[in-house]
Amino acid sequence: MRSENEVNRAVEKYADLLQRICFYHLKNRADTEDVFQTVFMKYMLYDTPFRDEEHEKAWLIRVSVNACKDLLKSFFRRSIVSMDTLADMPAELPDDHKEVLEAVLSLPEKYKDVIYLHYYEGYSAAEIGRIVGKKENSIYSLLSRGRGMLKEKLGGDGLGE
Repeated sequence: MRSENEVNRAVEKYADLLQRICFYHLKNRADTEDVFQTVFMKYMLYDTPFRDEEHEKAWLIRVSVNACKDLLKSFFRRSIVSMDTLADMPAELPDDHKEVLEAVLSLPEKYKDVIYLHYYEGYSAAEIGRIVGKKENSIYSLLSRGRGMLKEKLGGDGLGE
């Protein structure tokens, strides 16, 4: 079990990132907070040492994404939350970015994750590959197809390299 200092340090360092990732998947602040707490509970109980900070960060992101997916697959969650929930939330992004974010959120899951991690969190294809457990070339393909889908949805050159 990790010490209180270790957990507090990780919360301070990764809280914003993990909350954004959870909100991006769940589109609901209450569920985001629940998953956030679950992730740090798992972190506290996970006693295997990390190789470095990047390994720790990737582990937290992967656990967060998986916890979000588990919640979304749960019986009570299926078919209950719609995209309208996101539209009703006060926007923290400028209005011109809202349309792009909505388009990204409407992509199939495998494209949505890599697009989000690349453009919103600034990860390279190699880093995303390590996080999601896919080869770097697969990530490039997913990014390319995802950009194509966004271009169709947005009607132009929405994203560039």
